Amino acid sequence: MGGTVRLTAAQAMTRWLSEQMTGEGVRFIEGVWAIFGHGNVAGIGEALHGIGEALPTWRGQNEQTMAHAAIAFAKGHARRRAMAVTSSIGPGATNMITAAALAHVNRLPVLFIAGDVFAGRRPDPVLQQIENFDDGTVSANDCFRPVVRYFDRITRPEHLLTALPRALRVMTDPADCGPVCLSFCQDVQAEAYDWPEAFFAPRVWRIRRPEPDMRELEEAAELIRTAKSPVIVCGGGVIYSGAEAALTEFAERHNIPVIETQAGKSALGQAHPMNYGAVGVDGSAAANRVAAKADLVIGIGTRLQDFTTGSRTLFGEAKLIGINVQPYDATRHGAVSLVADAKVALEKLTAKLGDYRADAADRQARADWLTAVDAHCAAPAGGNELPTDAQVIGAVQRASTPASIAMCAAGTMPGALKLLWQAAPGGYHMEYGYSCMGYEIAGAMGLKLARPDREVLCFVGDGSYMMANSELATAVMRRIAFTVILTDNRGYGCINRLQQGCGGEEFNNLYKDCNVEAQPQIDFVAHAASMGAHAVKASGIPDLEAQIAAARGRDIPTVIVIDTTAVPGPGDGLEAAGHWWDVAVPEVGGSEKLKRAYAEYLDHAARQSLAN
Repeated sequence: MGGTVRLTAAQAMTRWLSEQMTGEGVRFIEGVWAIFGHGNVAGIGEALHGIGEALPTWRGQNEQTMAHAAIAFAKGHARRRAMAVTSSIGPGATNMITAAALAHVNRLPVLFIAGDVFAGRRPDPVLQQIENFDDGTVSANDCFRPVVRYFDRITRPEHLLTALPRALRVMTDPADCGPVCLSFCQDVQAEAYDWPEAFFAPRVWRIRRPEPDMRELEEAAELIRTAKSPVIVCGGGVIYSGAEAALTEFAERHNIPVIETQAGKSALGQAHPMNYGAVGVDGSAAANRVAAKADLVIGIGTRLQDFTTGSRTLFGEAKLIGINVQPYDATRHGAVSLVADAKVALEKLTAKLGDYRADAADRQARADWLTAVDAHCAAPAGGNELPTDAQVIGAVQRASTPASIAMCAAGTMPGALKLLWQAAPGGYHMEYGYSCMGYEIAGAMGLKLARPDREVLCFVGDGSYMMANSELATAVMRRIAFTVILTDNRGYGCINRLQQGCGGEEFNNLYKDCNVEAQPQIDFVAHAASMGAHAVKASGIPDLEAQIAAARGRDIPTVIVIDTTAVPGPGDGLEAAGHWWDVAVPEVGGSEKLKRAYAEYLDHAARQSLAN
């Protein structure tokens, strides 16, 4: 039998994590974001100090935003690497719940190591302990259970012998991939145990490529062979699979247009003639036109959520094929499932289809759309009007390079960017599964850590900036350079437009419509500069372009603030842009505007597909 080594449970965990490798020979867990408090400072804190650079520790400003940075890092690595985040018990742990939900919805790996109460219960109730009067086993960390893919409470040191491999299995599984929570009781962290030395042998974790069932493959191929006007919906699974080249070849060989989800955007560059742009609620006229006319929709690595399907009104009577590693996603909306890795599935379908080619798609519609976008995003002709979000996007687009990555998360900009941004391959990073305000700044930092060779252009509205901006200080301290384009429309402009579109009155979204004694005068330039960022106010669109170019020589974040109009929306004035989104409208109310909105709602709802 092999020997043993005596370590605390926390020391054993950090040592084990430091030995878990990717197929490329680097750590799968790059390091640990940590804010210490009672519940993790004595046990995990001591262990992280001891392990040193074999498993680096970084300090952030908020547990949620540290986790956002970790999630963006994993997304930037297409799920092939990840980070861990540790917190104290109580509010430190529950601060991470939102980030855990974000990672779960987006199918992204992150390891949450949340401090917990005493397993031995001797000092109960300890500071910050949540007590359930009817269940002594419950702690605040049970809030993680619905928003992680794997949860384990470590109440004995030897639990780690099984819990840690299970955690990495989930994080590297293409179908089950998502966040993991190890709820680590604070007394157990410090408890010593004689660990088998073999437990710490280096291990390589490879992300497998599931092969399709031959019957499913033949059924999918036959459906494509008999289709005249199929369309591909490209989801994030294409990128996580590394199937970009396979998608390009498949679309070209079989003459099938590609339309994009938020997560799938940039798998195929916008310049490619088979890319018809964004689909759905925030979709292009060209993409939604081919979607509406399609007799077969081939969803690849997508959940086909409501923004993609126009709340189930866009695809009409078209048959669906769902290509996905997760059977839960492959069968959505009654789709014929092809459960497999995206790259493998596309290669095998191509072999089955031979010289099949679909009827020619409407290339003129694509050209007309791109021409309209260029005009819509052009710099203002002059005057004193505030620029629109579309004009801001146009300025950033003109100042960008093929190495630029546009990233965002919530508010107006996600829909506007999906609709208008003409991404180069790999040039788009959007958190829209959870659409979490406050992801942007921390996410930009995590993305830059993952992709130091690329320029990160972070779009954030004033509302999201106010929710979470403190990781700017972390980025300054660590000399992580990215560029923030902060659009100030003086409130929640996106939701203000949605509120009015649903028949409501302007209320509690823009500051001017809020119950305040005085309108805020927030100096975003001074605020960002106070954390050490280079901060400037752009005087207009030409200055915005110049400031983006100037930021490239810096080793700290640059924040460029520009005032924008709260109206119109990003697609206003673009013919046939967008599609209906199911947001429930009050059935009764006093205003004529509300009655008209409800009548329109019923008209759209009557067209919804009821498929599973």
